[in-house]
Amino acid sequence: MLSGVAVAVAGVGAVLALADVDSALRAPFTLFFLLAAPAAAIGAALRGLDPLARTVVSVAGAIAVDLLVAQGMLAVHRWSVPGGITVVTAISSLGLLLVMVRRLRGRAARRRTS
Repeated sequence: MLSGVAVAVAGVGAVLALADVDSALRAPFTLFFLLAAPAAAIGAALRGLDPLARTVVSVAGAIAVDLLVAQGMLAVHRWSVPGGITVVTAISSLGLLLVMVRRLRGRAARRRTS
């Protein structure tokens, strides 16, 4: 249930930022999205680590992704809040998609050998 609430809060944060809604919840929910989305993608890829190490590495990786996106957008003079949210969403979605594809290939390979 807690993960469902986290997904809802992150989703609301992304929608509030993309829709440019003036709300007191916009900043904290958007910040939560910017940390949670890349952290979830990185955490999914690090299944072998113990939970504490996985959490620390995921949060550090999420901060690194956010900083790299901001630095890249500033370097090409294309900084915008909706653009940053979109790029972070795309990178996180791509990461989760790659993890899912890798797991499906592993399952298919195990089925063929059995």
